[in-house]
Amino acid sequence: MRIPRDLDGDELAKLLRQFGYEVTRQVGSHIRLTTMQNGEHHITIPRHRPLRVGTLNNILRDIAQHLDMSRDELMQVLFG
Repeated sequence: MRIPRDLDGDELAKLLRQFGYEVTRQVGSHIRLTTMQNGEHHITIPRHRPLRVGTLNNILRDIAQHLDMSRDELMQVLFG
């Protein structure tokens, strides 16, 4: 599955709610999300429009590793 090229940080934050991620703070153009699912995990997402492909790839890889799933499985759940 290809990484979306037109996704922004706010949209990604909304999609990650299904995994228990909630906004814990925002400083400038960056959002800090935290989940307690599978233990505590923090992720910082820039509110850029659109997110760069490499940045999005790194965020998805980090989240997938925390949730013990592959990046492609995570993308299938998030983006259908």
